[in-house]
Amino acid sequence: MEERRHEKIQDQLTDRRKSAAAKYTELVIGQKGFGKLLKYELINWFCQRSGGAWGLWKRKKLYPKLLGSCGSGVVFGRNIVLRHPHKIHIGNDVVIDDNVLLDAKGTDNKGIFIGDGVFIGRNSILSCKDGDIEIGERTNIGFNCEIFSAKRVVLGSKIFLAAYCYLVGGTHKFNRTDIPIMDQEREAIGIEIGDNCWLGAGVVVDDGVRVGRDAIIAAGAVVNNDVEEFSIVGGVPAKFIKDRCQ
Repeated sequence: MEERRHEKIQDQLTDRRKSAAAKYTELVIGQKGFGKLLKYELINWFCQRSGGAWGLWKRKKLYPKLLGSCGSGVVFGRNIVLRHPHKIHIGNDVVIDDNVLLDAKGTDNKGIFIGDGVFIGRNSILSCKDGDIEIGERTNIGFNCEIFSAKRVVLGSKIFLAAYCYLVGGTHKFNRTDIPIMDQEREAIGIEIGDNCWLGAGVVVDDGVRVGRDAIIAAGAVVNNDVEEFSIVGGVPAKFIKDRCQ
């Protein structure tokens, strides 16, 4: 059943059959073995909060040892949180600002893939729940954005997400009234954002939406239907405003 593949974090944390160390390792590290746990803890203890050039240098040298792959010239800010880091893949010349969460958690997923030249702004969250997130080269993710994936969320190249954007790559069914919504089956189709798009501040993109290349979504819009390429849309729910080519 789909909902069992996406076992709730609350259930994992309160499972009395598992020790606290086992729960932590499963949720945060994603690989078994004391050596993996020790390596993760030591690198985070040594690097996470260090300020200045010394801190940047330490993170540049040590964080790649936790990751699935990491290119050259990557800048890691302070207080970054990495979950299931072996499933996080980062290209060249990427900047990850302070307080970013990269969470590749899942049992069957491939994880997070960040292309060359990407910028991820302060306080932003990339969160997988058995899903994958792919970000194309030179895409800019503003401050306080969240990208959630329970299946597959793909951002093309040279996309600009302004602050507080939320891409919701999964949802819950709510057709039953005899049980809480959070206990009902999860479903996920995925989200795809084409190259060169601009999403204004506070935009929400619902699961199942495809946004064509070079589209613009006005600030505060809620997008629950596909957007054609070169279109400008806005509103709640988002509606067509004009064609950029006319």
